[in-house]
Amino acid sequence: MTQPYLSVVVPAYNEQDRIASTLNNLIGYLSVWSENDRGWEIVVVSDGSTDSTAKIVAEISKGDARVRLIDAPHGGKGAAVRNGMHRAAGEWRFLCDADLSMPADNLGRFFQGVGGNPEFDVAIGSREAHGSRRFNEPRSRHIKGRLFNYAVKILALRGIEDTQCGFKLFSAESAVRLFPYQSLDGWAFDVELLVMAKRAKYSVGEIAIDWHYSEGSKMTFRMGLIAVFDVARVGIRNVLGKYRVVGKKGEA
Repeated sequence: MTQPYLSVVVPAYNEQDRIASTLNNLIGYLSVWSENDRGWEIVVVSDGSTDSTAKIVAEISKGDARVRLIDAPHGGKGAAVRNGMHRAAGEWRFLCDADLSMPADNLGRFFQGVGGNPEFDVAIGSREAHGSRRFNEPRSRHIKGRLFNYAVKILALRGIEDTQCGFKLFSAESAVRLFPYQSLDGWAFDVELLVMAKRAKYSVGEIAIDWHYSEGSKMTFRMGLIAVFDVARVGIRNVLGKYRVVGKKGEA
């Protein structure tokens, strides 16, 4: 099998109401995008879903073998993303939230470098970068997000304005090197990955996107507190040099 140029990894937990729409939108965009002879695959990780998520994905996969299902035990979003990235085969590996709150055609913004390739080893979809736009987001949700980002800057990682947007692109090398050491299974896994990427000297940049708020967030107040504590753990581990094991970009 020829290595695909792009793998899209979609973690999904009880997403039966929107997973079909998300996959159809992605397939529609990627089918046009791949006219440039760039092969692709979509890897959906059903994170122990108790609804029909896995069944719906399996049916879509029957009609398009480029869509693959990983039906995994419930382990949290971080665990699902790690699982999907490990199983992905693309030269570039894109993390995509199941709600597709970023329109599929925004994916092209991540490939604006020389020759239509990505500019960064790790590119972060950002709702705060110049040129980004938010739609229908409640003010309270925006405030909570900014407060969390301030906590991230204080406790673990400076220089990135939006660590938590669920759309991120990794080179195969960075994915292979970083994800085996990702230890957090909860919502703060993004921060841990970005801390490791910076330590490993990968180029990291934010990409302005359009972001549409959608109902159905699974984040609770308790989970938010746990995420803040996890960010603090990442900061402490980084100061203690626990992430040195990741090594540097380009090392064998």
